[in-house]
Amino acid sequence: MEELMKKTKAGQSAPASETEPKKKFGLPKSKKAKKWMKIAIAAVVIAAVAAGCMARASKKANAYLGGSYLVAQATRQDLTLSVTGTATLKPADSYNVTTLISGEIENAPFELGDLVDKGDLLFALNSSDAQNNVDRAEISVAQAKMAYQQAKEALNPVASISGTIQELYVHNGDSVNAGAQIAKITSSMDLSIDFLFPYASPTDFYVGQAATVYIGNYDAPVSGTVDSVSNSTSITSNGLSAVSVRVKLANPGAVSDSFTASARIGNYASYGQTPINLGGATIVYAGASGTIQGLNKLAGSTVKQGEPLCTVESADARNRVENARLSLQNAELAASMAADSLDDYNITSQITGTVIEKNFKAGDKVEGMNSGSLAVVYDMSYLKLEMAVDELDISKVEAGQSVTITADAVEGQTFTGVVDNVSINGTTAGGATSYPVTILIKDYGDLKPGMNVSATIEGDRVPNALCIPVDAVNRGNTVTVPGPGAMNADNTAVADVSKLETREVTLGKSDGDFIEVTGGLEEGDTVLIPNQSSNMMAEMMGM
Repeated sequence: MEELMKKTKAGQSAPASETEPKKKFGLPKSKKAKKWMKIAIAAVVIAAVAAGCMARASKKANAYLGGSYLVAQATRQDLTLSVTGTATLKPADSYNVTTLISGEIENAPFELGDLVDKGDLLFALNSSDAQNNVDRAEISVAQAKMAYQQAKEALNPVASISGTIQELYVHNGDSVNAGAQIAKITSSMDLSIDFLFPYASPTDFYVGQAATVYIGNYDAPVSGTVDSVSNSTSITSNGLSAVSVRVKLANPGAVSDSFTASARIGNYASYGQTPINLGGATIVYAGASGTIQGLNKLAGSTVKQGEPLCTVESADARNRVENARLSLQNAELAASMAADSLDDYNITSQITGTVIEKNFKAGDKVEGMNSGSLAVVYDMSYLKLEMAVDELDISKVEAGQSVTITADAVEGQTFTGVVDNVSINGTTAGGATSYPVTILIKDYGDLKPGMNVSATIEGDRVPNALCIPVDAVNRGNTVTVPGPGAMNADNTAVADVSKLETREVTLGKSDGDFIEVTGGLEEGDTVLIPNQSSNMMAEMMGM
């Protein structure tokens, strides 16, 4: 063994001093043993290298994962719940003047820039044809009314004058033909009788003087008064000179024009018997054939003009009344349409405002809607805008809130508006819903309709609220916080992601950037925000 170890490849022997130390660490005796020894040594080296790589990889992974978080603290601040957006300004109201009528403009009494009131005339078109239609329609209405009245009176005969029923020619149940007499009516309850007084002079009588009148077969005289006295005398039938005196008295009953009367005034008696002239009298006739019903009047009853006396009942009479009524309705409807059409020839302003466009003048011809806009009127009492507010923010907005408004077209100026209306008629697009919010601006200065503006609605203010960035909140109202040993020495970055923790928090109001925390965190606590830019960069680099 010793001899073998002392031999060299050339067959020479090595000094004993050189071979002695190798006795303790000697190589394997066989080639196979040497091979396994090399493998073992290589394995040790690989394991050492792998351990070093793993350590470096772990350190690198921690550094990478730690960089995917941003560090923030829970701090106290005043939280203002504002909502921002953009919109286009509009006037308070606008009226685009158009017409369906064709014709020549006869009058246009306004100019560009004029202030007009609601109802003011803007354009008057030639309306001669329309006026003729109105006139014809009104004549048709008058004729239809007359026919309807006649049909009603045929069914229900009426007193044609006010007065007293002198005679009745029918009774209830009687059958009559059209044209049959129903009643005779005298025109007045008062009688005026002209008496002649012989052997007297006009000065013997005066207006208002008492008179006693004796009528026909009436046993009792009737009192009357002198209504007028002639200023000269006349001659009676037997040649006597007499004064004519008119006496007025109330009809004592069913006095007809077949009666005669005499009178005494003071010491003078009238000459002979004077025929009574009842004056106006009329006979009521049946306008249709039928049966008399509802006749409740008697001779001597007083009636007023137009008062129904009875009913001449028949199906034909009632049909004529209904047909006449429908004809009247049609005539009135046609007249109303004609009048409305006439109104269309006078175009008035529907709002109070300023004329910002005038496209036609007197003498021009318009062709209905083909002419487009005749003029435009803007109500500039205030400006308004309609801003679309996201469904996540609409709960922050309510009527009456103040709004700060700016416009690139009016650089350096800020305007104040107010929320007028919050609509619940939302519009959904791309899975998100927005709601229109109307904002009014009364002091709009140099702002003009059509300008694009930015608006910030100032909502509730939460003073000294404990807040964290909105991006720090995860699903389920949780936040990521560092556990012991998770942060680096100066607490500015994550050193060990394996020591991060998830904590549930109670949230309050948010302004879109920060959110109030009402439970789960204390002031100064660290929260971690996923670093989106870092993650995107890692994805781009294939890490």
